[in-house]
Amino acid sequence: MSEIVPPLIHPSDAASIAEAARRLRAGGLVAAPTETVYGLAARADSTAAVAAIYRAKGRPDFNPLIVHVGSVAQARTLSLFDERAHLLADHFWPGPLTMVLPLRETADVAPAVTAGLPTIAIRMPAHPVMRALLAETGLPLAAPSANRSGGVSPTEAIHVANSLGEAAEFVLDGGACERGLESTIVALRSDGTWQLLRPGPIDETQISAILGDVSPIVTSKLEAPGQLASHYAPGKPVRLYADRAEADEFMIGFGALAGDCNLSESADLAEAAARLYACLHEAATASQSRIAVAGIPDQGIGAAINDRLRRAAA
Repeated sequence: MSEIVPPLIHPSDAASIAEAARRLRAGGLVAAPTETVYGLAARADSTAAVAAIYRAKGRPDFNPLIVHVGSVAQARTLSLFDERAHLLADHFWPGPLTMVLPLRETADVAPAVTAGLPTIAIRMPAHPVMRALLAETGLPLAAPSANRSGGVSPTEAIHVANSLGEAAEFVLDGGACERGLESTIVALRSDGTWQLLRPGPIDETQISAILGDVSPIVTSKLEAPGQLASHYAPGKPVRLYADRAEADEFMIGFGALAGDCNLSESADLAEAAARLYACLHEAATASQSRIAVAGIPDQGIGAAINDRLRRAAA
């Protein structure tokens, strides 16, 4: 029997994108795919629209949002975009890199977007559906992950529907997300230093090759999404570095260690990142009361996977 698609999910064709853009311009919410995860988008210049994101997600109001832009020129209207930012944009945009930059005084964004901070988190996504929305609206779009706050991020349209229901308003189905892991977040400081605030698909060594050595994080304040100690939670206890499953555990395997869901039978870390949230969603709805996860090498994108798993287990 074929799966019944909820009426709020729509194909990502030209007509649906045009309707989604109309809704966004009018202050509504639209869930759309990026190459990382599905985002819940709203126009970043509207206090009411941004408040709707927080309402739909049940998100803490001290957690800032990432603003998605269609061009470097648009990013420059919102932030103080220095030479280092241009270097990173040249190498990694469009793509899964978010930069935390000083907020431009004239930036037209709702205060809730920055959570009262003097900085703004900006990204230029690569996914054609989100890029089409940005082009069609001509607006910067605030778009955190399209799920209840603290829960598992969505990598398929059905995950959005299951997590947010009608609160999502309008979901564009662009298939499974290619990367499956939230963007890397880098803060560029006014003193010339930089810091990695959240690991992701672009690893620290790639950024260091362009900007030089990373600076130690010297602040505990929330400057970007995904910094809460407990995040990406599947709603069940999670045991990490497991070599087998107990009787009441759903096993997420890796490589030769099989399980109820395997992140990558070939031990490919990129594949594991892409499948991480799909496996966590499957585990969350399984009959077992707990979750066990096989050990993942803590190198390259594996460090980002382990970051998400540690927060899921917190």
